[in-house]
Amino acid sequence: MTRDYSGKPGDPSQKYFHESVFHPHYDGRFTDRVLKENERRPHLLTMVQAYLSAMADLGAETWLMHGTLMGWWWNGKILPWDSDIDVQVTVDTLSFLYNYYQLYVFHWTNPEFPEGKDYMLEVNPNYLFMDEFDYLNGIDARWIDMHTGIFIDITAVRVNETAKALGETDLMCKDSHKYNSSDIFPLRDSFFEGVPAKIPFEYIWVLEEEYTKESLTRTEWERHVFNETSLEWEPVKGPRYPSGKPGGTPGYRWSGRRKQQGTDLRDRMRRVREGKSAAVTL
Repeated sequence: MTRDYSGKPGDPSQKYFHESVFHPHYDGRFTDRVLKENERRPHLLTMVQAYLSAMADLGAETWLMHGTLMGWWWNGKILPWDSDIDVQVTVDTLSFLYNYYQLYVFHWTNPEFPEGKDYMLEVNPNYLFMDEFDYLNGIDARWIDMHTGIFIDITAVRVNETAKALGETDLMCKDSHKYNSSDIFPLRDSFFEGVPAKIPFEYIWVLEEEYTKESLTRTEWERHVFNETSLEWEPVKGPRYPSGKPGGTPGYRWSGRRKQQGTDLRDRMRRVREGKSAAVTL
């Protein structure tokens, strides 16, 4: 691709990463289009498998976070409506990656892409500035698919010495998230999309704090319903109003539904322990 579709010309000069002009989850240096949902999944799947495997080989500790952790919670897979992957590392791990693997291209092959795919690890040099108000550089690094432009957002947790001295949350990320050390560490071993992965120790609290308790039990989201038998999110189409909704624009009418009795949080944890859902060492 000869033309750069990143938003660099219109972004503030202090901003390091420049998302594409057509979608915030694509790097416009490598693509000029958005993948359709049915073609996006194999690329996201291969990307996260390659990332987790590469970090394990390098001895670089990383763990699932945000929407990716929510996908793990439900069935150990990427949420079908998600268009990127979110992970975290410590600032020490990020420093190691910056010093030894900045702009390094990793080549990965699997049966889905026998010709292989290339991923570039790019660390934002501004990670050295430990300012939580540096909102333009909230993303500390990216693992970028050089074929499709999709990427993994990598954020680093840092010790907030000021907050720690005041007895407040002692870890922070530059994207405004704050945690206690005991929320994250020690990390738990699990699996995600068929490969070993790590998750925060207090993963339930972390998810509830970011997405509310309802997010852990509600079985309808983003025009998908969770099948408790197959443990898969299945797309469904809601009834249409002639104009989407009274007085609105064309679209789906959609209402959320919580899990029924017998599939509450305790049942969810039983399924985890029995290996019927996302595996985790409890």
